[in-house]
Amino acid sequence: MTDRATAPMPAEWAPQDWLWIGFPHDADEWPDYLPLAQEQIAAFANAVAESGQVVRLLVRDAANEARARSLVSGAVTVERGVFGDVWLRDTGPLVRADGTALRCRFNGWGGKYLMDGDQTIGAELARDAGLTVVESDWILEGGAIDGDGTGLVATTEQCLLNPNRNPALSREDIEARLERDLGFDRVLWLGDGLINDHTDGHVDNLARFVGPGRLALPRATGPGDPNAAIYADAKARAEAFGVAVEDIPSPGLVTRGDFVEPASYANFAITTHLVVVPTFDTVHDADGVAAIAALFPDRATIGLPADAVLAGGGGFHCASQQMPRL
Repeated sequence: MTDRATAPMPAEWAPQDWLWIGFPHDADEWPDYLPLAQEQIAAFANAVAESGQVVRLLVRDAANEARARSLVSGAVTVERGVFGDVWLRDTGPLVRADGTALRCRFNGWGGKYLMDGDQTIGAELARDAGLTVVESDWILEGGAIDGDGTGLVATTEQCLLNPNRNPALSREDIEARLERDLGFDRVLWLGDGLINDHTDGHVDNLARFVGPGRLALPRATGPGDPNAAIYADAKARAEAFGVAVEDIPSPGLVTRGDFVEPASYANFAITTHLVVVPTFDTVHDADGVAAIAALFPDRATIGLPADAVLAGGGGFHCASQQMPRL
């Protein structure tokens, strides 16, 4: 059983000491896309580091360290660690307000992607940072939740109530654990996440807090938008809960062959000085970046290509985890 959280987990826009970023290394995860995915993650790391924030880029082995160093600037710190999937948002440490690092159990996104190192990398990163690791008794990935720093958290029923995660836990049990472990005393339950999101609908690809009680949520960009009904349902739930909804565009229909990609500008990464928005070479990219920039007047906002990263199943937010300044 974990120690009880003393205060809500800091919001992502709170000052950060550094950002961990995972460097893609598995050709099976990015068939035909690995070199470009590495270049796009390196561009993300460079942008954050050159904004004045420490970036700790995690690489798997010597070959990937050499590849990473050929792509990143000297402002990026390159470190080795044993991890499988690149999505450190889910496998990395969740740093609480008291400076301890929470590690819940991890089962490869419902048993779908079990890779060496993913169950241990979070604790290893936390201990390397000098943090006390607190283990908990249930399965939770960091991308499944998004908090506003006041005790309010958003999540999706598709993920946290999925029987492939915690089949013995009720909605009330999960709410109690969110409060006990991370200080979240109010839960905004959204419905489904994006179509074909292999995480079973992580909220960080659907809706993101941009201030206390303010939720950025995509709007459909035309009749062909595959997630139009999902966005409408999420907006109705958020407004009924009393949250202020900030509309941002959807990228619309993004495909890879016949596969509909779960593309979303909502997978932006908030860092101390910079917000980085994934783009997908659609006509909506500029509007998506501009809409998110308007929500963060205290920071610079840029868009960077992330289509190759998305081919591996995630985006910039998924591949990163912040260390809040405590």
